Amino acid sequence: MQNLWNPDISELSLQIANLNPSKIIVLVDENTHEQCLPHLIITIPELDGAEILEVPAGEESKTLEIAAELWMGLNDLEADRSSLLINLGGGMITDLGGFVASTFRRGMFFIHIPTTLLAMVDAAIGGKTGVNLGPYKNHIGTFQNPVATIVSPVWLETLSQRQLLAGFAEVLKHALIANEEYWQGCSTVSEMTYKSLAPLLERSIEIKEKVIIKDPFEKGERKALNFGHTIGHALESLSLHTSQPLLHGEAIGLGLIYETMISAQRGLLSEHESERILATLKMWYGHIEHETDPEKWWPLMLKDKKNRGQEVNCTLLQGIGKALINQQLNKAELAKLLIG
Repeated sequence: MQNLWNPDISELSLQIANLNPSKIIVLVDENTHEQCLPHLIITIPELDGAEILEVPAGEESKTLEIAAELWMGLNDLEADRSSLLINLGGGMITDLGGFVASTFRRGMFFIHIPTTLLAMVDAAIGGKTGVNLGPYKNHIGTFQNPVATIVSPVWLETLSQRQLLAGFAEVLKHALIANEEYWQGCSTVSEMTYKSLAPLLERSIEIKEKVIIKDPFEKGERKALNFGHTIGHALESLSLHTSQPLLHGEAIGLGLIYETMISAQRGLLSEHESERILATLKMWYGHIEHETDPEKWWPLMLKDKKNRGQEVNCTLLQGIGKALINQQLNKAELAKLLIG
């Protein structure tokens, strides 16, 4: 795993020279095609003449059907195992592109260039790839590291406030599970801007990488990174077929609130700690409209990929900076939850 902190993304030229790929293909959605690809091509001369594959923006593209279209596209372009797929986009693109590259002809080179805050600190880091299986998040996928993940804060300036806020949920998660001092710094952020968020990137990436190096295949410690995701994934899935689908990070922000509340209900957090955490989380995510009936969450939670048998498995907090993995949830305690 190689993550490269390079604000002018020029490291990509060196990576291409080292790989000497037989062909270069760039995967984009319509947003990154318009807002990011022109800058990348101007900056990296080696991309002149690269092939482009585009998928529709949004989580709806993270399916086996779209993956099959991309496999066929790579085949039509005569890509081989020495070709390079550059995934230019947010978490959907890095998840989908990584999955397609790791399975096409049993694996081809790929590089992630994450363009959203969420992808920079989470989705593009750690070697997880995947697509959704119907309503079930990331049920089909692989563990496969890219040749490199090149993180540049320059892309933050292309993002809306909503996208920045969605990515900030993963930053807050990293702080909550790993480091109280970092949490204190994150909790003082007062606006979603490049200036306030760019300084947090490197620390957040360091936290995730440290966990992944110890547990690359999520057998133990890496499960700490799932804090907020058991309920968050259910809320995201429920929203996908509504007129207002949640962004992944919005759903995780809500999941962080609910799973913090469960931690407090169980006495794992002191009243002071839970109040501090929830004040920050609710300020950013408490207003987001979502399905509030736990009876509707539960069937999706039962199918969560982190489960073992019929136990709904999640990560809770045992204090700021201390995650508690392998905790079983029950439907009765969900009924007590309400964001006020």
